[in-house]
Amino acid sequence: MAIKECPDQIRSEDFEQEVIQHMDAMYAVALKLTRNAADARDLQQDALVRALRFHHKFQKGTYLKAWLMTILRNTFINDYRKKSRRPMLVEWTGFEPLPPREPDTEMEFVPFNTKSNDVLEYLNDDVRGAVDSLPEGHRRTVIMADLQDMSYREIADILDCPLGTVMSRLHRGRRLLRDALPKNTREVVFG
Repeated sequence: MAIKECPDQIRSEDFEQEVIQHMDAMYAVALKLTRNAADARDLQQDALVRALRFHHKFQKGTYLKAWLMTILRNTFINDYRKKSRRPMLVEWTGFEPLPPREPDTEMEFVPFNTKSNDVLEYLNDDVRGAVDSLPEGHRRTVIMADLQDMSYREIADILDCPLGTVMSRLHRGRRLLRDALPKNTREVVFG
């Protein structure tokens, strides 16, 4: 049994050839609309599918590029509206509640060592030398505040001195530190 060619198939093949000429322009417009290459390719493909599905509605003799761009724009608008109405989806695949966390009784607790020499070993030579050159009270205050990230109250409790003394030692210690550092290192440390 022979298959007869119907006029729609011929028109469809001709139509596809004409559409191919406008694919680059469609992608460029889709890219401007979506601002993303992957989304632009998807939008272009969706618009082409719609154009080919409804090619029989295209009136021969009218401007094909304008008709394709209208389909592209309407596809973009419809997808945008559909996405904005849809609630945000969160994938819970593989989600299992975590067991309650309790301390590991077999693990030995070692308190944080607050010796200033341990903290200084992480500094470069210029900064370490400048910190070492500070008077003892100022040096300890600067190390606790700036390197160990302690609050003024914690420092005052450890040094057993008033809060105002901590603040003045810190201010004076930072100023002495700034003066003791070489210029290139000072700019890196103090900005």
